[in-house]
Amino acid sequence: MLRKIAYIVARLAAAFIMGQTLYFKFTGSPESIYIFKMVDMEPWGRWLIGMLELVASVLLLIPKTAWTGGLLAVGLMVGAIGMHLTILGIEVMDDKGQLFYYALIVFLSGLYVVFHNKDKILTDVLPKILNKK
Repeated sequence: MLRKIAYIVARLAAAFIMGQTLYFKFTGSPESIYIFKMVDMEPWGRWLIGMLELVASVLLLIPKTAWTGGLLAVGLMVGAIGMHLTILGIEVMDDKGQLFYYALIVFLSGLYVVFHNKDKILTDVLPKILNKK
């Protein structure tokens, strides 16, 4: 029972955090524009990452596709964390590291979702992918 609750919390946390940041990406908030200018991806990267985060959030909310949303979230957050550690820094525009910590939470939540679905991925998904040559 505890695992089921943790799984639901992980899915909701990742979807909520990514969903919440969409407003700032799609409305062109100064912080969002600053971040994507710093990594030389403004405006196209802001829109693309926003759309991918929207897709990941929706996939996480649907039980059947949660594993896909988890994989997408992990991939996106590897990029976000990497940018923080190499270009942006932990703290961006006096946010006290909030965006970095959100990225860590989404990354860990996405990993939990993927790990929770590892049997399905290994027995159902990968064989289908590998047989399609």
